[in-house]
Amino acid sequence: MTPHGTRAGEDAEDLDVEEVLALVNNSNDLPGPAGRGEADSRRASGPPETSPRSETSPRPDTRHRATPWPEARATAERAARGIARPTRRPPVSVPLEAALGLTLAAPLDALTDLPSFDTSAMDGWAVAGPAPWDVRDDGVLAGHAAPGPLTDGEAVRIATGARIPPDTTAVLRSEHGRTDDKGRLYATRDVVPGQDIRPRGQECRSGDQLLPVGALVTPAVLGLAAAAGYDTVSAVPRPRAEVLVLGDELLTEGRPHDGLIRDVLGPMLPPWLRALGAEVAAVRRIGDDADALHRAITTSDADVVVTTGGTAAGPVDHVHPTLRRMDAELLVDGVKVRPGHPMLLARITETQHLVGLPGNPLAAVSGLLTLAEPLLRTLAARPAPEPYTLPLRDAVHGHPYDTRLVPVVLRGDQAVPLHYNGPAMLRGIAAADALAVVPPGGACAGQEAELLDLPWASGGIGVCFT
Repeated sequence: MTPHGTRAGEDAEDLDVEEVLALVNNSNDLPGPAGRGEADSRRASGPPETSPRSETSPRPDTRHRATPWPEARATAERAARGIARPTRRPPVSVPLEAALGLTLAAPLDALTDLPSFDTSAMDGWAVAGPAPWDVRDDGVLAGHAAPGPLTDGEAVRIATGARIPPDTTAVLRSEHGRTDDKGRLYATRDVVPGQDIRPRGQECRSGDQLLPVGALVTPAVLGLAAAAGYDTVSAVPRPRAEVLVLGDELLTEGRPHDGLIRDVLGPMLPPWLRALGAEVAAVRRIGDDADALHRAITTSDADVVVTTGGTAAGPVDHVHPTLRRMDAELLVDGVKVRPGHPMLLARITETQHLVGLPGNPLAAVSGLLTLAEPLLRTLAARPAPEPYTLPLRDAVHGHPYDTRLVPVVLRGDQAVPLHYNGPAMLRGIAAADALAVVPPGGACAGQEAELLDLPWASGGIGVCFT
């Protein structure tokens, strides 16, 4: 028999992650901007005056350049799928204790029958033939050697999970048996042959496929893999992310003072990125220094570099000039969404992308869910969440031409919009279960709105931050 866990490691070397992505994303591409080299893709060398100036008041000549929100998300997904096949990271063999949240890169085939022998489903007696039964002095416990066979009219105490003695008729539960003064056992209910016995192979036979390629490793999957004989599984590796927190005005401890403010994105982004499926390699804080930013990006070996702030066109907004200096390809330069309008997505090397988040906290969250989530999800070959809607309990004011993302709590069959939803505010999102996608023009009370679950509120695998 193949040693436990070795099959996963052997399969991992032969499987192409592209096939995993094809199985996970088995639908047609969403409509959106064209990929690399096509009409809507453009280099970061565009004129600086076309970059958005601020979160709340973009110049009129920049609005048409911003990408509609659904198309921005589709572009991020396609960017990950567009990485050339030879440059993809191969699947890895991962110990079960480290596999939570990964995507299977090889089918999970049973390495043994489950159960691997006839077992007792209950504490009680293994009995043979009709009552009454003479009870053996010994008992049968889980994990012990195979017991001797029973003869008709004989019974033996047995524990849940223990091997069934040969020639056993049924297991009589403890609460369904009684003994007389001579120690003979009687049933207080009818005994059906085979009752409370889990026969060998009841759940699966060796070689049966338990889960296909593309399945998400949940806690239950870890248990199933262990039961089926695995020590490791073949999985798509987590994409590696590096966070660059930009700005001279940021404090890492204490209260704001003298024009300085606390860095809230440094503590918030790493666990959020882990919840989206990434391995966070580093968090680096960089002042308003264009050369330092250039060095940080060009020396990073992460799959995704995430920057905070500096995506507009102010005097210390260095992200666009740095991307031009690198001859990076700007895939998304501004998104028609509030908050978060000046977010961006760039291809910086053949295998690396940069997600530029606005510096305002809620605007950064918008960028995470708009660009980072589909990019990281696709790199990790995780299945896309099923879209769903709920009616809004209250009307939500809309932007004239941009989508709005508004924090909501879920109450019964309604989504309740929260206050404190400005670009610089986290009070609303800290209490939220989801973000409601509000179309341009707003939404009235009772109108159905698409919802984006927050990782810790969805009850899914994203609740795991380590």
